[in-house]
Amino acid sequence: MNSSLSKCIDLSDLLSEAGVIRFGIADIRPVSKEASDAYSRWIASGRNASMDYLERYPELRDNPALLLENARSIISCAIPYPAPRDLPQMAASIAAYAVGTDYHEVVRNRLESVASHIRDSIGGQTRVCVDTAPLRERYWAVQAGLGFIGRNNHLIIPGLGSCFFLGEILTTAHLPASSPARHRTCGNCRRCIEACPTNALSDNTAVDARRCLSYLTIEHRGDFPSDTDLHGHLYGCDICAAVCPHNLTAPAMSVLPELRPRPALSSLTVEKAADMDQQTFSTLFTHSAIKRTKLAGLRRNALSILLHPQNNESQS
Repeated sequence: MNSSLSKCIDLSDLLSEAGVIRFGIADIRPVSKEASDAYSRWIASGRNASMDYLERYPELRDNPALLLENARSIISCAIPYPAPRDLPQMAASIAAYAVGTDYHEVVRNRLESVASHIRDSIGGQTRVCVDTAPLRERYWAVQAGLGFIGRNNHLIIPGLGSCFFLGEILTTAHLPASSPARHRTCGNCRRCIEACPTNALSDNTAVDARRCLSYLTIEHRGDFPSDTDLHGHLYGCDICAAVCPHNLTAPAMSVLPELRPRPALSSLTVEKAADMDQQTFSTLFTHSAIKRTKLAGLRRNALSILLHPQNNESQS
């Protein structure tokens, strides 16, 4: 056992206390050429839609060492959020990950406490990343041994499913690396591809954001083309996760209190969203990921749903 590990022997307990259900460690190095080329092809194809931020900082995406000087290890962490099947009945279709407090705040706060302990125990520097840094989160989760990337592009942890937030702690300390996840695939299962109502998924795990309901209801700005059908989804979409056999057979997991559904969301109807004013929006969605779509986007989504009444039922 090296000295760094002996000083951080309670890392597993610390992460568990922070709400992490599974973690792994990878040595920091450039991503593989295969992964880098695949991402470049995805960008070149335009399947990132209007999310031009995904095109920025390619050198950082390819080499996480540039995110923290002298970084040597990356701790990849999975924190569960409510599975779609475990959500209470809701009047409008909202993605399961967004029913609680904004995960950026929750996961960062939780992991920062662990990062602080690492600095105090081992020394050196740390950096916590939660979805906002140009870091290939799912790639590093695979390298750290957490699981594999499914056809729906989710990180699937065998036996636990895919309803997790990923967060990372980069550290200049050298921690013993986990074994990378053994290559797994979805086999012949195509349930997510067949269930996606907009044909946004393909066999090669490359999601076409231009068709994806999550992109359209959250990231897209401005009006929709006149023929856009959101299939009843007000914010985000859980269809590909809900039909995945790995989630259907996964055990119920303890979810942090901050990430549990807000009671006020259960009575939010599409009609109320369509007529919502700024004060109500700001009050209802304070510290919520749903604020990302802004009031204009939420009202736009609601009005679009009302134009397609045959699909107004929640499809989670």
